Amino acid sequence: MSTERLVVIGGDAAGMSAAAQARRLRDAGDLEIVVLEQGDVVSYSACGIPYWVGGQVEDRDALIARTPAEFAARDIAVHTRTRAVEIDAGAGKVVTDAGERIGYDRLLIATGGRPNRPPIPGLDAPGVYGVHRLDDGAAIRAALDAGARRALVLGGGYIGLEMAEALQRRGLEVTVVLADPLPMQLLDADMAERVCAGMGAMGMEMHPDQAVREILVDEAGRARGVRTDAGSYDADLVVLGLGMGPEVALAEQAGIRLGTTGAIAVDRTQRTRSHPEIYAAGDCSQTFHRVTGEATHVALGTHANKQGRVAGSVIGGRAARFAGVLGTALTKVGDLEVARTGLCTTEAEQAGFDYRTDTIEATTRAGYYPGAEDIAIKLLTEAGSGRLIGAQIVGGPGSGKRIDVLAAAIWAGMTAEDLAGSDLSYAPPFSPTYDPVVVAARVVSRIEQG
Repeated sequence: MSTERLVVIGGDAAGMSAAAQARRLRDAGDLEIVVLEQGDVVSYSACGIPYWVGGQVEDRDALIARTPAEFAARDIAVHTRTRAVEIDAGAGKVVTDAGERIGYDRLLIATGGRPNRPPIPGLDAPGVYGVHRLDDGAAIRAALDAGARRALVLGGGYIGLEMAEALQRRGLEVTVVLADPLPMQLLDADMAERVCAGMGAMGMEMHPDQAVREILVDEAGRARGVRTDAGSYDADLVVLGLGMGPEVALAEQAGIRLGTTGAIAVDRTQRTRSHPEIYAAGDCSQTFHRVTGEATHVALGTHANKQGRVAGSVIGGRAARFAGVLGTALTKVGDLEVARTGLCTTEAEQAGFDYRTDTIEATTRAGYYPGAEDIAIKLLTEAGSGRLIGAQIVGGPGSGKRIDVLAAAIWAGMTAEDLAGSDLSYAPPFSPTYDPVVVAARVVSRIEQG
């Protein structure tokens, strides 16, 4: 039997999960695995960069799960500083920036996401930093060590919030400039207002509804602030948190079909819909929403790792299917925890749901127990049936991970009444007698019952 070759483009979450799973199922004599990674490291946590910048994580290498040498010991050949510049799907070859043509029997595209970079003059100036790779984190840390004191964060999504907290922890004055009316656009406005108020209470300057028109630079060409239609704001460094899109340039040039979201169209096994020998996983690939069944693109490491494992299983000969997403996500800014799952009201409307919303306020622990913090939970349910279709949480420490209970309930198709009767744990240090999740579900189910 001849040895097949799997080539993986991209050496982070999806790519290395796929390579590792394929190797578990097929030995080196049966399947050769080659990974092409344009950077210096593989299998690293981009999600950890804000916490490295903020000082909670001191050592960069703590964010690296495995090294190329560790993968080599498992017969997975990792080529760092090697950029794939072309996929010749007809010939079954990948062309590298060094001109090498590497043949494949199976190909996995795991090119990840591309940070959104709107056409703003000065966006490429020194002193403007992304938060995408470990080198970005190192550059921001170097700027802080050089004496930066004022920071501008552009964008109010997960990365924007996390970087605002990280920079404030390092003693900088932090200003957040948003093109949107509120931070966290995946929350409903009433919940996002709580986030905005919390950030203001921390001493951060918030400037919503102000699209940046220009990055201001000094005589040396280095960023010194931004200009919006409402005015200008000075800074020693500018950090971009403007969201991510799928990185699909290689796939598009190769004629691989893209989906309606602009990401690579794949089936439930992560096989591309246009080329049966080519797979795609992670932030570059399209997936589907569990509640609506519609195509979606959600750039999260949890999905990337699971999709990579599915692709690796199928390549390795074991049946596997990706089960879809709810967009469950969790972050924090200071002591304020923010979480969401399923649909927000805008998404529910777009999907054609007849729905209702209910919001409750409670505490994370028994009210008399030290450290009890406020928590707000908002539930979206399908009108009539009471089926849970979305949830959002904003509150103090101990709030955010409750979203997992709600995500599991939505995943399982539970109604608010089902959840209201569920057997959740109780002890004063952890919860009131009735957990806030149960209280929210009881409110909904009581109303549904008339």
